[in-house]
Amino acid sequence: MGCIPTKHAGQSPDSLDRREAVALAAETSFTVSEVEALHDLFRKISNTVVKDNLIHKEEFHVALFRNKKKQNLFVDRLFDLFDQKGNGVIEFGEFVRSLSVFHPGAPEEQKAAFAFKLYDLRQTGFIERNELKEMVCALLDESELDITSDAVEMIVDRTFDQADTKGDGRIDQEEWTAFAKDNPYVLRNMTLPYLKDITMVFPSFVVHSEISEADMAAKPEM
Repeated sequence: MGCIPTKHAGQSPDSLDRREAVALAAETSFTVSEVEALHDLFRKISNTVVKDNLIHKEEFHVALFRNKKKQNLFVDRLFDLFDQKGNGVIEFGEFVRSLSVFHPGAPEEQKAAFAFKLYDLRQTGFIERNELKEMVCALLDESELDITSDAVEMIVDRTFDQADTKGDGRIDQEEWTAFAKDNPYVLRNMTLPYLKDITMVFPSFVVHSEISEADMAAKPEM
């Protein structure tokens, strides 16, 4: 992706340069009008704690949970993926590009790649069994679902039985992509329908309610 200059503290945080909106629309699934609507949402989130027009992790937690003190591995990992530059904050361009993955018009391959990174906690290029288990537990905790440890183990076991086709005890990108293609439910909640109507509907930024336990790559259909 190209580098799009974002607004910094000192520049006007209340306006969006038209050229930036057009450039972001060109490289994402959003229209220019949708990018402009997202800018309003971004400003609200980025000024809840630190008024610098950047989303800090604390603000990210507030946006998802309305509680800046709650910590969760899933939210931390999601923040890391949105923070594409890895500098501890989310700039507007990063916000738009990351949300674009969840747009109804985004390619399935893009959604699968994002989900893979979400589970690849150590960033080794593979999803290890312990990483999957950690994320499953984090998603269950975030969703406030009470599931036994035996059920968690069953989810992990079934996922590896289906996805680890090479039998090496880990899931690589190729295996994951094939697994997601054969199991549509895996990416079902990687789509946020309201993003298609962001200019008409201005909802709270509550990704966690859409990326529920059904988004867990491991969750078998009942």
